Amino acid sequence: MRKDIPAPKVEGVAMAVVCEKDEEGEDAWYVYLINRNEHALENVLVSSRGYGEIAGEDRKTSELRHHLERLGPKSWARIERIVEDVFALSNQYWLSFYVGKQLFDKKYIFLAGSIDPVHFTTIPLMEAKGVMIE
Repeated sequence: MRKDIPAPKVEGVAMAVVCEKDEEGEDAWYVYLINRNEHALENVLVSSRGYGEIAGEDRKTSELRHHLERLGPKSWARIERIVEDVFALSNQYWLSFYVGKQLFDKKYIFLAGSIDPVHFTTIPLMEAKGVMIE
């Protein structure tokens, strides 16, 4: 049964939302995957979607899927650009990856309204300001 399958704990891996300049020099928000571990993450899959309520109406975004062959130790990768319009929704990122032959997965949820400068922290390795969930 499902309860008999071991679920290893994900440690040292985070998702972050950071505001940076885009190609035109305008402020833009990006979602990053951060690997703080001494080992690489292999065959990384990230599924993203937003959901919630805006002005009393249920809303949800399209589900997007991203793949990285490898994310090296002590490194980060840009996953996607995120528009401010969806900050009023909960934004979920479901991460799956391998370390060796072991499969890991974890769900990261930026709750509605949590992507806000009042919640900024310094993002490890990147030395940028943003919102991070580990």
